Amino acid sequence: MFGDTPLVMVEDAETLARVSAHLRSCPVIGVDTEADSFHHYQEKLCLVQISDLHTDYILDPLKVADLAPLKAVLEDARVVKVLHGGDYDVVSLKRDHGIAIRNVFDTMIAAQFLGLPRFGLADLIERHFGHQVDKKFQRHDWARRPLLPEHLDYARGDTHFLLALREVLSLRLRRKGRLAAHAEECEHLERREWTRQDDPETAFWRVKGSNTLDGDGRRVLRGLWAYRDEEARRLDRPAFKVMPDDMLVRLAADRPTTEAALGQVVRSSSSLARRHGDALLKVIEEGLADARPVPPPPKKERRADDADSGGPGVDRLLVPLKEWRNAWVSRTGLNPVVVASNGLLKEIARAAPTDVDTLARVPGIRAWQVKDLGEELVAVVRAVGPSGAPPSAKKGRRRRR
Repeated sequence: MFGDTPLVMVEDAETLARVSAHLRSCPVIGVDTEADSFHHYQEKLCLVQISDLHTDYILDPLKVADLAPLKAVLEDARVVKVLHGGDYDVVSLKRDHGIAIRNVFDTMIAAQFLGLPRFGLADLIERHFGHQVDKKFQRHDWARRPLLPEHLDYARGDTHFLLALREVLSLRLRRKGRLAAHAEECEHLERREWTRQDDPETAFWRVKGSNTLDGDGRRVLRGLWAYRDEEARRLDRPAFKVMPDDMLVRLAADRPTTEAALGQVVRSSSSLARRHGDALLKVIEEGLADARPVPPPPKKERRADDADSGGPGVDRLLVPLKEWRNAWVSRTGLNPVVVASNGLLKEIARAAPTDVDTLARVPGIRAWQVKDLGEELVAVVRAVGPSGAPPSAKKGRRRRR
């Protein structure tokens, strides 16, 4: 798979300084990271993989705490960093090490702009290089040491092909005239920040279905969330492995206060009931007695399925906008999220722009979308009209005397 390409392990400060000095002289490098979010309460960066044209590198942040030399490389705008689906890599490097990676070329975004039917890294490697990637370590606990040879092979495989993949995808983007649009999306990717909500009073709103609960249910859910979080921290496990979200919502909706009632929600023979049954009954009782007001959901945490969709005016515009987007997708083969996400279409429906200049001020819209799609988008808005009916329908109405 890797031919004669050497692998360099970076596990001490001296090696990191030497490798980083070399990487700053490279015009382009591939970058990926591995974390342990599937296995621990407090997720952290566990590996940084890098490839240049001749060598693969694996950096162990659990052994080298100070990544200042690498920071100088990743923040150097002269060096292109090739990532695949780099959202998590970008925010993890910022969160754990204060590294704001610059000059990104994201191969997943490129594949989406090219309308490729499958744009996972393994799919792109197989499509362009004929190599099948084994995904068995996708959910490995990367905090575990020692790293075995099969772990290292899997990790370096995530960057080994990135530089060649960039060459292929760049050429195809150039031919389709989408290089500038891709570059703009990558610039937005670089600005992503870690936005996890930490306020214990409002964190429960992250649970899908929380908006369906009544006042008592939300008070109970707030207590259940706090209990689960405390248990997850104590056990050093991800919260969803302690108790899944849907179980929290069911408990908050039914609010059992006896062992028999709890058995209608949680099987009495289950490990969940054995480990947490008594504690859950106590939390539910305390939640029902909790007189504190329930705070509204943070704006950034509101979900697309929340009751507030923006009002009838927004809904009236949203339907034809989605129809336009879907027709555009069928015509071009592009991924719907690339053309215009549902969130962006909702912002456009709220603003109801009838000219391109107004459209350009809609939150979240890209310059390339205004340039390439702007006239069509405002035409959709104009066709709906201020009253929500197409112009032809309005002409056919008779005025009452």
